[in-house]
Amino acid sequence: MSNNYKFKRDWENAEKAIYDGEGEFDIPVIAPEDYHNVEWIGFNKAKATQNRENKGIHFFLDDYQFVRLWKNVDRYVDLLKSYDFVMSPDFSTYTDFPKAMQIYNHYRKHWVAAYLQEHGVHVIPTISWSTLDSFEWCFDGEPQNSTVAISSVGCSKTIDKFITGYNAMIDRLHPSTIIFYGDIPAECKGNIVHVSSFTEKWREAKMLGW
Repeated sequence: MSNNYKFKRDWENAEKAIYDGEGEFDIPVIAPEDYHNVEWIGFNKAKATQNRENKGIHFFLDDYQFVRLWKNVDRYVDLLKSYDFVMSPDFSTYTDFPKAMQIYNHYRKHWVAAYLQEHGVHVIPTISWSTLDSFEWCFDGEPQNSTVAISSVGCSKTIDKFITGYNAMIDRLHPSTIIFYGDIPAECKGNIVHVSSFTEKWREAKMLGW
């Protein structure tokens, strides 16, 4: 075993940067960004997209499609800098996940966002929550009175819980603009910018007979 191999260990990106954190779990802080409307595309299409002017990258995808950003963030910095905005990666915080995994995914989201901002990427924070007790930490590290992004995709069977979390977000963060990916429940208020999900686009195309 070579000495070089001996020291190639996985430090969960702590060898790259450790940021001043917020809350009990030292969640890295995402700085607010001035926002203008853009067309949002998924991270899985970021590399193939040639015309990147007035476009932003979202991570409302299955985690396996973007976990590589966490594992090799430097590989993607220049690519993401070529877009107007990039949402923070939406690592899942499912209610049936162990609490430790939910907090770990919240931390990973914020570490990547802080690292990208440090390297010149304009990051919009993606807000997510799980159970009621997640409100104790799921808003840590998010900017107040700024632009945020959320998704309602997959929440149709738990819409009451989604609205409870949405209202908690409003009370805690007072967002100036809410980029909303997916169907918007009538109960959700605020300065909302709607982004159609893939399912909505497919449904609209089917109605038009495309």
